[in-house]
Amino acid sequence: MLDIKNGVQKLDHCASVLKAIAHPLRIAIIELLEEHEKLSVSEIHEKLGVEQAVASHHLGILKNKGVLISYRDGKNMRYELKHRQIIQIIEIMDRCSSI
Repeated sequence: MLDIKNGVQKLDHCASVLKAIAHPLRIAIIELLEEHEKLSVSEIHEKLGVEQAVASHHLGILKNKGVLISYRDGKNMRYELKHRQIIQIIEIMDRCSSI
């Protein structure tokens, strides 16, 4: 019985991560972090051309779902992908949408 419970919890977590990345701006953030590895909120909002508060909001969602990690670098918070393999999900979806 314990294995079923753990399996359901794992699937719930996977669904939660997929929901977190299922937003165009969040996908753009993930792709930026794949390219640049570590970026501050300021760098992300400038590169994407969105308000800093908007970038911070979406970064928070991705961090809370375990997609990103962050650390303080002086006055700035820097973000990076927790698992670089997450980009493979986006690549697969991109291939599926071009079918």
